[in-house]
Amino acid sequence: MSAVSLSAPTRSSPPRAGRREWFGLAVLFLPTLLVAVDNTVLSFALPAISAALAPGATELLWIVDVYPLALAGLLVTMGTLGDRIGRRRLLLIGVAGFGAVSAAAAFATGAAHLVAARALLGVFGAMLMPSTLALLRTLFVDRTQRRLALAIWATGFAAGAALGPVLGGVLLEHAWWGSVFLVNVPVMVALLVLAPLLLQESRAAAAGRLDLLGLVLSMMTMIAFVLGVKAFGSSDVPLALALLVVAAVAGWAFVARARARLRAGREPLLDVELFAAPLFRVAALANATTMFAYTGLLFLLTQYLQLVAGLSPLHAGLLLVPGSIVTMVAGVGAARLARYAPFRVLVPVGLLLAASGYVVVLLLDGVGAAVAASVLIGAGIGLSETLTNDAILASAPPQRAGSASAVSETAYEVGAVLGTAVLGSVLGAAYARTLDVPTSIGPVFAVEARKTLSGAVALGDRVGGLEGQRLVDAATAAFVHGSAVASVVAAVALVGVAATVVVGLRRR
Repeated sequence: MSAVSLSAPTRSSPPRAGRREWFGLAVLFLPTLLVAVDNTVLSFALPAISAALAPGATELLWIVDVYPLALAGLLVTMGTLGDRIGRRRLLLIGVAGFGAVSAAAAFATGAAHLVAARALLGVFGAMLMPSTLALLRTLFVDRTQRRLALAIWATGFAAGAALGPVLGGVLLEHAWWGSVFLVNVPVMVALLVLAPLLLQESRAAAAGRLDLLGLVLSMMTMIAFVLGVKAFGSSDVPLALALLVVAAVAGWAFVARARARLRAGREPLLDVELFAAPLFRVAALANATTMFAYTGLLFLLTQYLQLVAGLSPLHAGLLLVPGSIVTMVAGVGAARLARYAPFRVLVPVGLLLAASGYVVVLLLDGVGAAVAASVLIGAGIGLSETLTNDAILASAPPQRAGSASAVSETAYEVGAVLGTAVLGSVLGAAYARTLDVPTSIGPVFAVEARKTLSGAVALGDRVGGLEGQRLVDAATAAFVHGSAVASVVAAVALVGVAATVVVGLRRR
């Protein structure tokens, strides 16, 4: 009688990615890089744009703000839409639109034209980000490979943030302001060719009709929230409170509607039950906090290096490159460290490392300290960002990959807005309160000097002489003090979220 094997069946391991999947990752890396470049390069082109198009103060503000506003307001919608119509299809629509509108923005003939172009860039940018992250999940099924792929994908944000100032400085020295938009076009054309060849289509197996009311409530929540935070930054407290109340009511209605549709067996715009998982909740919170720290750092250090240390935009951008390189290295290293240490250890370590960078900013004294702070914060962000993105994707079922990706990207954008708005408001308030304007300057000019450091420096140059120099010295001292106060707020936030991660996952 032949022997019969009684050994238990072994569980098959998930398929590992091959060469085509890794080439596909290179395609998904490019939109991430360009969206990050667009977030930083514009700030260096604003003086040239102001000279060429002569926008008013409100128009100039909208040129900057309308892009992240549209992006944040539509990420959830676009992530869910990709689940329905196909993530690759949505990516290709976003790529084509982003390239075409970039070309239109480069040749804008007026401020209103440029504001409209920036708004459309936000719309098409919202199609890119959730699609790339959701497609990455379908390419890399093996968890270890996916962590490494996520680390590489996430380096696009750090690389773009570092490349933006350098690229902007080079282009503006040799070309007109529109060139900062034209750089997107050839990359988008290449993506339109490569994406159909290297990326397979994926979508939810049984997607229902799009919830239009949920879409409206989602946009109301995000847009009112972002505008409310920005209103606090401009010290318009009544407007800020009104907008935040609108955001809270719309958000409550959005969640209630989503739960009602789930109970009725109908498809919500976003599966809010994803947040029932503690790992998903704390990962989204930590994700937002890392971007809060990163964008806040850029806001502080770009001004310090240019206005206090007196460096050119290009030189200032180059000094921030080491921090971005460390961010990329730490992100890739996080994928390996995750084999030996759990999420609840590595992510708090990353957040505390970033907090130590803000302690260096607190003691800011010279260019060397600025570089050291960017390196420490970059290392902490790289370590935690890879793991939070991985946790968000791993906590959601495959058919909800688009929704989970949208949550990750929304956390990223909300953190970026809060980093600039909250830390910028704290810095501005401390600066205005501390600045000791020479009495000879006069009350009218004193008000102007207390608004921003750049305004005080420009005013000091106009006044000239000993009085002008006294004003500049007082303004730079007040700015350094304000940076220290903002750094305390950032460090406390990072330590608080690190503690939340530890406590929230203590039994897991």
